[in-house]
Amino acid sequence: MGVIVQKYGGTAVGTIEKMKRIADRVIKKKEEGYDVVIVVSAMGETTNQLIEMAKCISDNPCKRELDVLMATGEQVSISLLSMIFKEKGYDSISLTVFQAGIKTEGIHTKNRIVEIDIDKVKRHLEEGKIVVVAGFQGINELGEITTLGRGGSDTTAVALAAKLQCPCEIYTDVDGIYGVDPRLYSKAKKLDYISYEEMMEMSSLGSKVMETRSIEIGYKYKVPIYVASSHKNVKGTYIKEFDESMEQKSITGISVNDDVLMVTINKVPYSLKNISNIFGKFARQEVNIDMISQTSPREGFVNISFTTSKEDESIVDEIGKELKEEFDDIEVQKDTNITKVSVVGLGMRTEPGVAYKVFSLFADNDISFKQVTTSEISISYTINASDKEKAVNVLCSAFNL
Repeated sequence: MGVIVQKYGGTAVGTIEKMKRIADRVIKKKEEGYDVVIVVSAMGETTNQLIEMAKCISDNPCKRELDVLMATGEQVSISLLSMIFKEKGYDSISLTVFQAGIKTEGIHTKNRIVEIDIDKVKRHLEEGKIVVVAGFQGINELGEITTLGRGGSDTTAVALAAKLQCPCEIYTDVDGIYGVDPRLYSKAKKLDYISYEEMMEMSSLGSKVMETRSIEIGYKYKVPIYVASSHKNVKGTYIKEFDESMEQKSITGISVNDDVLMVTINKVPYSLKNISNIFGKFARQEVNIDMISQTSPREGFVNISFTTSKEDESIVDEIGKELKEEFDDIEVQKDTNITKVSVVGLGMRTEPGVAYKVFSLFADNDISFKQVTTSEISISYTINASDKEKAVNVLCSAFNL
């Protein structure tokens, strides 16, 4: 039957009993004739608990040591799950990222997979073993343990599937991909299919079902990805290339992101060099900048606004201090009480008037926005957090999501 990669998230492996149920599902796949590679996250809230422990020591703990700490969570999961397979009579082996050959680069806590030496995984599969791999982490060029950021286990799974040239199944605590998070809109419709491009856009804009990098890898290497529930036997959602069998709507989905920090830097002495240097400081710290706006020069100064993740607030503060030392009059303001709402759909390429419809809906419902950005298949707005529920309901109803 070939090889298949399955990934199980933290909720799915939250207890030993849940792990035993996962083992039964995997064994069923094995008995159907598949060679199976399993990628797992840390149990339940383990990663959050480890981060909280570190923050009991420091508000800004050393990133290298934080990676070493966080990586322990997945090692617990893979060893326990492998033990369960053995107790059920199936040969299994757990592999750390070093043993699985997952190589990364970048800064600590935000590394990227650059290569996987797949030979050991293949050898164990040829020996008939169920291979259980630690997700979310890798080994960098210095031989140090690194992590891939939130959702990194998705990336591990899809990258392994790409190297093994096989499908990837992502099992999580939701039963597929919806046009909008059902927790925000109770009438949300589940999608049978979604294109790589739309899923990539929704993920990058804040949808938390899949990690953006994982979809990028799937898109690049044409890995069939299936997203479904880890605890309910219901049909999930396929992520694939767009074809004529897929319904093309002007809007396929809405992403809502509360993890938004809006930064405004006032009284920046206007020169291209100054603007470049400011954004260079953030780039060197691998802070992802989004939704940039700049005022016209006035009396030799400009104001710059952009959004980034709240997780990077401590880095923003550090860079803000550096800027104040460099420029006497500069002011740095932060706003955390905002939400980014984005409408996404391939149909926007050919159907005019989507932006006008959204602007009209916001105007009719007294929803103000601070910034707007667009791409070929999306429009994003930052709004007051207090307007989030109203905006979601208005948009979902208007676009039949």
